[in-house]
Amino acid sequence: MNHVEYARSIAQSVKNASLPLKSISTKDKNKVLERVEELLLSQEGEILVANEIDLAEGKKKNLSPALMDRLLLDPKRIRSLANSIREIRNLPDPVGEVLRGITLPNGLELLTKRVPIGVVMTIFESRPNVCVDIAALSFKSGNGCILRGGSEAFHSNSFLTNLFHKAITDSKLVGITPDVVGFVERTEREAMLPFFQLDQWIDIVVPRGGEALIRFVSENSKIPVIKHDKGVTNLFIGKSANPNIVLPVLINSKLARPGVCNALENLIIDRAYPYTQTLLADLKKAGVELLGDTKTLELQPGIRSALTGDYATEFLDNRLSVKIVDGFIEAKEFIQTYSSGHTECILSEDLAEIYRFQRELDSAAIFVNCSTRFHDGGEYGLGAEVGISTGKLHVRGPMGLIHLTTTTTYVTGNGQIRD
Repeated sequence: MNHVEYARSIAQSVKNASLPLKSISTKDKNKVLERVEELLLSQEGEILVANEIDLAEGKKKNLSPALMDRLLLDPKRIRSLANSIREIRNLPDPVGEVLRGITLPNGLELLTKRVPIGVVMTIFESRPNVCVDIAALSFKSGNGCILRGGSEAFHSNSFLTNLFHKAITDSKLVGITPDVVGFVERTEREAMLPFFQLDQWIDIVVPRGGEALIRFVSENSKIPVIKHDKGVTNLFIGKSANPNIVLPVLINSKLARPGVCNALENLIIDRAYPYTQTLLADLKKAGVELLGDTKTLELQPGIRSALTGDYATEFLDNRLSVKIVDGFIEAKEFIQTYSSGHTECILSEDLAEIYRFQRELDSAAIFVNCSTRFHDGGEYGLGAEVGISTGKLHVRGPMGLIHLTTTTTYVTGNGQIRD
């Protein structure tokens, strides 16, 4: 079967399987998700075996530490994944929610409700937990999904998708088949291309991965794309920042998990902040590899000079670019130049400065006096996320259940005709 035939067979199968899903009850959806949670916990050993194969192959391929971290599944992460499924199960079902109900002067009754989008294709790299997160969010919101992971996580992705299929089969829901969760086994990049032309069966495409993947999908898809773009995350330390919170927030933002999109990449410091030299030394001592401008190098000799391109780079490791600025305006201009629109943060006790930061910058999330690592669907109370959108249409930020719905307006009359 060539790539075109292969893509058509999966997309058509998922589309057909998704149609009955639109009308099943929340109770039945949650029944499947409860079974997924049970299987994740009871088959932990088998999941780890599959993941160990991927990790071993990843070492042979010399994957970066960031990719290896994203690839890793361990008992703690599996339990966290099961908890995410439980949270999704306990969230309100968005399907059927009434957004607007009015009676027009001519007697027509209008009722606008949330309905499933249809079929969601997600393309992602490394993180096998994404398989279950996306399948669960799609299923709960009444959508079919097509999962296309990278070759580096093939065995983990395949096992977890089959686990979801087993949960659907075990639940014995009339008319609901495992085909509602499609899995693309072909990991060659050219095998993706035919999917992007199937807008009669696939409704949106969500790429999650590196800049090259995002560009490839965006340039080749005739289906609407919701970008989970790179996270060039910026944090500005104002001159009034509370020194008691600065270092803990920075350590958590940068080092907790350097290989994720909400990890800090650029640190901007007001020249008037009185503790900069000590802060830089403490960051270096904690294991952060600092890259600095001329002013930074004066305070912390021996660190690497930051190139212009470094400030636009999502390192996904322990490197942190530092820029010292003369006040808020220069900090704002720096962020506007280098931000990817993902996350911006300010540490400050000056309310006027905070309000300006919130009002004058434009990103999916603006944080004040806390770690950038909170930009996450689970932390937002969404259970999980399909991705973190850096675009502005339909959804911006973590993409959860309600963002996997669109609307239908039901119009009821008694013979009205339009003049």
